[in-house]
Amino acid sequence: VNLETGLNEMRVADGEIVAGAGVKLSKFVDFTITNGFGGAEMLAGIPGTLGGGIIMNAGAYGGEIADHLHRVEIIRNGRMVKLGKEEGGFGYRISALTNDIVLEASFRFPEGIAEPLKKRRRELLIKRNSSQPVNWPNAGSIFKNPPGDFAARLIESCGLKGRRFGGAQVSDLHANFIINIDGATAEDLLELIEIVQKEVHEMFDVKLELEIKPMGFAPERLERVSWD
Repeated sequence: VNLETGLNEMRVADGEIVAGAGVKLSKFVDFTITNGFGGAEMLAGIPGTLGGGIIMNAGAYGGEIADHLHRVEIIRNGRMVKLGKEEGGFGYRISALTNDIVLEASFRFPEGIAEPLKKRRRELLIKRNSSQPVNWPNAGSIFKNPPGDFAARLIESCGLKGRRFGGAQVSDLHANFIINIDGATAEDLLELIEIVQKEVHEMFDVKLELEIKPMGFAPERLERVSWD
């Protein structure tokens, strides 16, 4: 179900930014800046929609989408429900909304000046584009960063940059990205994920947890690797 067409409105109401779940994150950032609000710049360049970003509490460069979230409207068990931020169960790339459908959300951002905000957004985009494989099809960061460390460092330390399965390859530019270099299938991606998880665990005794959320696969498919 694609919500981008029907739930794509944005407005300013009583000092809050209110946006539909189908709004692209890039457009959401532009809208906040244009209307003189700061705090969303770190979302620039993150693929996907506002609803998906809320469900996984997307973020970058020390910020998260839940930082300025005030209220979210969802469908839960067939009913429309409005929740405050404190009821969302937000944590590092996680929320309590995984089984819900986000319809709309309101945010309370601090006021800002457009030009400095545009400059900050531009700086973050340049940083992202120079350090991530944006020229190749990919699903963004694959793994969560373990406490006190970085998934990319662990993967690179295992010599896994460039490792390939089918059409999927661990990026040579950023080890926490898997790129589609030759018609990769979902199965190729999942197999390569398991290879990376296994080798990192064997070398560092760390189980890398997924940041992406593969849909349509039985949960046991993603739990096949033995950690004993």
